[in-house]
Amino acid sequence: MQKQFSQSSDVRRSILLGIAIGLGIGLVFAAGFFFRDVVDQVQAASVGVVPEAGDYVLLEEIQALLNEHFLRDQPDFTHRQYGAVRGLLQSLGDPYTFFIDPPVAATESDTLAGTYGGIGVQVTRSSIGEVVLYPFADSAAERSGIIGGDVLLAINGVPVDPMLGTDAIDQQLRGEVRAGNGVEITLRKLEDGSEQTLFIEFDVINVPSVIWRVLQEDARIGYIQILRFTARTPEELRQSITQLNDAEVGALIVDLRDNSGGLLQESIEVADEFIDQGVIVYERDNQSERAFSAEPGGAASAFPLIVLVNERTASGAELVAGALQDLERAFLIGRPTFGKGTVQRIFPLSDSSSLHVTSAEWLTPNRQPFGEDGLQPDMILEPDPNGRDVFLEAAVRALQQDALAESSGT
Repeated sequence: MQKQFSQSSDVRRSILLGIAIGLGIGLVFAAGFFFRDVVDQVQAASVGVVPEAGDYVLLEEIQALLNEHFLRDQPDFTHRQYGAVRGLLQSLGDPYTFFIDPPVAATESDTLAGTYGGIGVQVTRSSIGEVVLYPFADSAAERSGIIGGDVLLAINGVPVDPMLGTDAIDQQLRGEVRAGNGVEITLRKLEDGSEQTLFIEFDVINVPSVIWRVLQEDARIGYIQILRFTARTPEELRQSITQLNDAEVGALIVDLRDNSGGLLQESIEVADEFIDQGVIVYERDNQSERAFSAEPGGAASAFPLIVLVNERTASGAELVAGALQDLERAFLIGRPTFGKGTVQRIFPLSDSSSLHVTSAEWLTPNRQPFGEDGLQPDMILEPDPNGRDVFLEAAVRALQQDALAESSGT
């Protein structure tokens, strides 16, 4: 089973003005989705080299002509400068090399920190379509008495729409943190089936990067969901494995769906916990290539393992899934992944904006690039239109069948 299942000065400063104000709009999406693929940070001075004025004769000429002849008012200096920078970067033809202005950069930092206003629960659907809640540790939800497995019946007196996706439901359980602001929810309690209505005030929620539990469907199987790769992810993963070991589970399902990546080193450390030996990933930049190899003693290297992926599994999450698949350590179930096998470095700039630059690419242990097609799962499934988690159900069945085969000696 282990083998089968087994990411003048003023003129010179304005050399980029007015050239591409409208360009780079498409990079806004990239800035929102790929900001977590930060693998290193350096000081702005490292990119502060100013080209000689003579290098930009054409741009200076155009700016002078605009100043003399343009009919209407030109946008302010900053607006033109940012637009021109985006146009310059777009000419590289790489959607992951992009510029972020200061407000967006600040928002991204907050998001990467994993905080929001809400009650602090993971929202899932059971095999029969019920909405099930799992509170985050030390969250408003946990302090209000919600336990993992409680079924959500209504929000603010309105029954939960059975056709509504879990993301939309989760948004109804979030809001601004201020006195008296919160949400009323009705639950069916796991322990006795009774109904309970609670009003929970919104609080600042520090979202973990790893969530785990023993599956209700089969108490022998542990479930680990990795939401993103942050500095604390490897330690959170080790905590989850310790607790699942204490619960005496015999197999693991690792859920990388909707994980768009994060920090490179932390992604490698996560993969290492499931692997005892072999190359995890190759990293190739414009000068050299290096291999990152597993170290013996991974905390989960002995568990039978299935990994769940989908089209929003990207970057560092693909690194982990690709290593486990190529080394025949895990069986992949789900949808083909996003296909982002490049590394971005982030350079903070002097005005609190930032520049993301593609600096390297990854190859799987079999030296395959991730490419536009992404990783191909061993079992490809279609999502259920009614919201049932058919990917998770298939993983449970596969592990159960394998355990049955082992017990019968076949």
